[in-house]
Order: sequence, then structure tokens, then C-alpha cells
Amino acid sequence: MTSSPQHDDERTRIREAMDRLLNGRPSASDGSLTVVALAAEADVHRMALMKRHSDLKNTFYERVRTETQQIPETEKQLRATVARLRKTIANQRAELEELRQLVTNLTLASAVLTRKPDEPAVPAPAPAPAPDNVITFPSPDR
Repeated sequence: MTSSPQHDDERTRIREAMDRLLNGRPSASDGSLTVVALAAEADVHRMALMKRHSDLKNTFYERVRTETQQIPETEKQLRATVARLRKTIANQRAELEELRQLVTNLTLASAVLTRKPDEPAVPAPAPAPAPDNVITFPSPDR
């Protein structure tokens, strides 16, 4: 990409605006460490900063992080959104487990309520196979 005088001028203004904001000496913005304030401070349209000068935007955020030990506002918002979504997922998993348990309980209740009076409530377990050296006796009710 060829560089134009206007492009170079914008980049110079952005770098100077970065220095002013990070040194706490804003002249044309509210002094917040955001892209909006950087664009206002540099007298550059915000979208131009985001599109044409994204490398400088990234540099700004990196400098905010390293020079001020602050987390950029956009990163704070993203972290808050991620935390909120993780909590939502955990709540939905808990609700899903509760619903699964409810289905199991309702299935068992249905089976109990619809069984015939002469059926055992719980099916008897199958007898274990006897070892070769044991002789089983028939039950007395046969």
C-alpha cells in the first residue's frame, strides 16, 4: 500500500494523541483510555482509526495495558460478558440435570401407578448361577 501525506499525517496525529492520553494530558477528549477518546484526541474519524490504522489501535491498547497496568474498557466488557455467559451455561446445565431427574421420577411414578395389582412392584432379580459344587433344592411352593 502506498502512503499518502494525509495517511502519514493521520498516523502522526494518532501517535501524538496516544502519548497525550497515556501521560494524562488530553487536549481534545475526555482523557479516557478508549479508541473513541484516541480518535477524538487525534482528530481522526473513529472508523478510520479502526479500519485504516488498526495497528495503531492495537498498539494503543497494548500501551494502555503495559504502561498503566489497566485493562482496556473493551476487554473489561468482553470479560464481563464471558463471565455472564459462563454463569448462564452453568445455570442451564443445572436446570437440565434437574429436568432429567424429574423425567426419571415421573417415569417411575407412572410405572407404579399403572402397574396391575398382581404384578410385583419391583421385578425380582434373576437368580445368580450356582457354582458347580452346589446342589440347589427346589423351593417348597412348587
